[in-house]
Amino acid sequence: MDDGIAARGRPMAASMQETKTINLALQGGGAHGAFAWGVLDRLLEDERIAFEGISATSAGAMNATVLASGLASGGRDSARAALATFWRKISEAAALGPLQPTWYDRMTGNRSMDSNPAFVLFDMMSRLLSPYQFNPLNNNPLRDVLETVVDFDLVRQQTAIKLFLCATNVRTGKVKIFENREITSSAVLASGCLPFMFQAVEVDGEAYWDGGYMGNPAIFPLIYGCKSTDVAIVHLNPIERSEVPKTAGDILNRLNEISFNSSLMREMRAIAFVTKLIETDQLKSGNLRKVLIHGIEAEERMKGFGVASKLNADWEFLRELHVLGRRVAQTWIEDKFDTLGRRSTIDIHQKYL
Repeated sequence: MDDGIAARGRPMAASMQETKTINLALQGGGAHGAFAWGVLDRLLEDERIAFEGISATSAGAMNATVLASGLASGGRDSARAALATFWRKISEAAALGPLQPTWYDRMTGNRSMDSNPAFVLFDMMSRLLSPYQFNPLNNNPLRDVLETVVDFDLVRQQTAIKLFLCATNVRTGKVKIFENREITSSAVLASGCLPFMFQAVEVDGEAYWDGGYMGNPAIFPLIYGCKSTDVAIVHLNPIERSEVPKTAGDILNRLNEISFNSSLMREMRAIAFVTKLIETDQLKSGNLRKVLIHGIEAEERMKGFGVASKLNADWEFLRELHVLGRRVAQTWIEDKFDTLGRRSTIDIHQKYL
């Protein structure tokens, strides 16, 4: 692998500490998924941390599927290498298209695509024409990348990681969870199908859009389908902003963030409610258990990028996000590892309620 990103051996050997098993919840966010790549890359280096289940949406679903394929084919180092290959190929595919940073963007370090004439034209077209009109052949380079990097037969057969990929059923408006034996390239693309950019993805006769509208990502599959009580949410979409948006672009950006966080916040409220009942002995049922919530995020940095940067797959930007993700994950491991299995490390009421 180039750029020194491939598996180089783990800097931290597994210690005598016990292995702690967690579940992961990976948000969607286009190119911002490279931040989650960095987080996963660092977590995979630490053999004290094991994964039971991953619930994921959109770019998170792609990261989860690539990780599961790599783990099944050759373990942690193989998973790291597969993730690096996937994001490199995403960048190479994007380099063939018109959505590239301008020379001024590169000079100033601007990661948004707002000043790119191709982005401005595409943004206007997407408001006037549907994907069925401006992309009648339904070309999607992501399918080729996924099918090159991921062994889907192996993903469906492996049992080491439980996958739960979220999509939105266009007809019913309900969330669809694709589990291990249902996962194909179409299922992954369905999870990341933005309706203004791509035609709805059909799986078994049903049409699907991006899972972020109904679960970004859904937490309930991890509660009902996994034994581990720890859920680490890798956030891509900022929850709070200090300023009220005034421009049309900023308003659309904020609406995007709110809509793609809304389902997660509803589930967090439910978890907080049940947790309070359990802690105050108001709930005696033995069928319910506390869920321990953790957050891995760089909200202040992610706030500065804006929604348009989610379409920026320039390698320099993806590398920046990858490095940021690794750094945040390193800090999270140092600060939170000892609390895993004991308590939540974020205040659910303060963050989500």
